[in-house]
Amino acid sequence: MGASPLHLDLTLKPRTRFDAIDVVKMVDDQFGNVLDAHRRVLYCSHHTTAGFFDAQTARRFRHQRDRMEPFVDSFRSLFPQNAGYRHDAMELRSELTEDQRKIEPPNADAHLAFIGAGLKNCVTYDHNPSDPVYFMELDGEHQGRFRSRMATLLAYDRETCITTQSFTVPVAHHTIASVNISDPRLGLFQHIEELIAHHGFPYGRIDIALADSEQESAVTVNEFETLLMRHDLEEVLRDPLRFVMRQGRRALADPKTVPAKSRGYAKYDVVQVINLMMDALGLSESAVERLVARLMGYPAQRLLRFKRSISFPITPGTNGRPTIIRGQYQSPILIQWRTAPGHQRKLTLRLTRFRGTDPVISTLK
Repeated sequence: MGASPLHLDLTLKPRTRFDAIDVVKMVDDQFGNVLDAHRRVLYCSHHTTAGFFDAQTARRFRHQRDRMEPFVDSFRSLFPQNAGYRHDAMELRSELTEDQRKIEPPNADAHLAFIGAGLKNCVTYDHNPSDPVYFMELDGEHQGRFRSRMATLLAYDRETCITTQSFTVPVAHHTIASVNISDPRLGLFQHIEELIAHHGFPYGRIDIALADSEQESAVTVNEFETLLMRHDLEEVLRDPLRFVMRQGRRALADPKTVPAKSRGYAKYDVVQVINLMMDALGLSESAVERLVARLMGYPAQRLLRFKRSISFPITPGTNGRPTIIRGQYQSPILIQWRTAPGHQRKLTLRLTRFRGTDPVISTLK
């Protein structure tokens, strides 16, 4: 049967609003090289403004922080702070109390950068002791206070696909739309929970992917707040450079406000866009406007690194039953930027069991 995977629950402390924390080093410092006894590790963030790059993207960056940070920085330039997001207009946030509005961080930029940069709440890596794995934090500080973040790790040796199933989700007839696919009225998560209960294993992963036939759509995990999803995100899909242009007009008046490190990362499409805009700041305002007019037609699906699959870990709950790990504000979200045939999208569900092959190691917390 094999031993249980190693289960770690970690508390992370960012040092700045935007930070990259090496989780492998953190585990080694706290617990020794316990990960080295296993072949694979699942990393899970419990948050909507902090996550991980998938393994393929991390390899492209050679697992180097000084390559990852500039890339994420380009999306932070694309979605600047305080650029007039509806999510940040606290007087419109009817779900918040008056006291909550006073302390709620205006962080729409961090949510949009998370989605646009292709960060994920849950990733799985082949474990290599020499490779760091970075927890990318986009909103680690507010009003001088640094946040406390949570991450779950499952280190294991073997995984087995238990079942693969299809599920159809109804979507709006609108061209641009987003759907909270954990909405109980859809029945998706109830179906997943029944699958997990039926097969009854304690550790594993549920993958939710768009079917191969689905186009002009994506999935992500984030906060499904109405102003963020139905206004800010939809504005991005209609007009990818909308928010950066609001800041860009201010930068024209004072080019010194443009960070020097925003230049020189020309490997990626979005960075090319930002670099062109930054370089153009030395030209006349009319030249910038012509440049931006040409860029405004750039498709959002090319500008942003949308994903076609998301995952959640499965661990024993407090009652011993297998439970899906989701952070308090994490919702699986389906996004489309073209009307779906029949106003529905097909998903593929893949349920995977984890096993270890080494002696059982007690859960560390």
